[in-house]
Amino acid sequence: MSKIAESELIINKRGGVYHLDIRPEEIAETIILVGDPGRVEKVSKHFDKIEHRCSHREFITHTGYIGSKRISVVSTGIGPDNIDIVINELDALANINFDTREIKDNISKLNLVRFGTSGSLQLDIPVDSFVASSHGLGLDNLMNYYDYLSTDADQKIATAFAEQTGLRKEVAIPYVFEGSNMLINKFGSEFHKGITVTCPGFFGPQGRVLRLPLSSPGLINKLTDFKYLNHRITNFEMETSAIYGLGKLMGHECLSINVIIANRVVQQFSKDSDASVEKMIKKALEVLSAS
Repeated sequence: MSKIAESELIINKRGGVYHLDIRPEEIAETIILVGDPGRVEKVSKHFDKIEHRCSHREFITHTGYIGSKRISVVSTGIGPDNIDIVINELDALANINFDTREIKDNISKLNLVRFGTSGSLQLDIPVDSFVASSHGLGLDNLMNYYDYLSTDADQKIATAFAEQTGLRKEVAIPYVFEGSNMLINKFGSEFHKGITVTCPGFFGPQGRVLRLPLSSPGLINKLTDFKYLNHRITNFEMETSAIYGLGKLMGHECLSINVIIANRVVQQFSKDSDASVEKMIKKALEVLSAS
C-alpha cells in the first residue's frame, strides 16, 4: 500500500493532525461536533472526567468520560468547508497509521453526532424544540468534489426536490444522504424527525434580505412546501449534509441533533436560546452515554 504524501496528510511536530492538532490516541470513537468553539465547554462540563484538552484556531477538542463512556467534543466552526477539514482529519486519526502514513487494514467506524442550532421551516416545529435529522440535503457544492454514487432512495429525494423547487443548476445541484438509522432510533418522539437542508451561507442562501436582492426569491416557502412520500423538510442550517455525505462515504455513523432557535414560517426567535441549547445537550448526552 502506497504512503500518503506529507503534503496530503500534514502531521505537526507533536504528532497531531494539521488543523485539529489532535493525536490519534486523544480522540474517542464517539465524537460530538459543535459549530461554536464556546459550546465545547458547555458539553464537556457534563463529563465526569476530562483527560485531554486542545485548542488550535477555531478547533477546540475535549475528550473525557461520562461514566465508562469515552466521548470527545470537537468544535468545527461554521459551514461545509470547515466540515470537510474536520471529518477528513477525524477519519485520518482513526484510520491512517501516522507512523507509516498508510491506511490501516482494519477500518474503524466513528459515531459522529452534531449538536447544533437551526431554523425551523414548519409551523408545527416551534422555537426551543429539537430535531433529529433523517437526511441531509445539501445546497452547498462540497460533495460534488468527491466521487460517489447515491443510493436510489437518496437520489429520488434529490430529484423530487429539484423538480418541486425549480432551483436552477447555476445556484446549486442538490444532493441527499441519509443519516444513521442506528443513532436516530435512540432518540424518541420528543425529537422531531425530517430532512435538514444545508445552505452554504446564512443570509442570501437562507433567504434573508438585507441590502441585496435574491436570485431565488420564494425559496423558503418552497422548502416548507416540499413533500416526497413521507418526507418533508423540517429545518435548515450549514453543516448537516456535509457531515452525512462524508461520513457515509467513509463508513461512519452520523446524526445531526439541532435545537430550533428560529421559526422562519412565523418569524420568531427563541427568547432564551442558551437555555434551549443546554437542555438539548443534557438530553442528547443522556442518550449517547447510555449506549
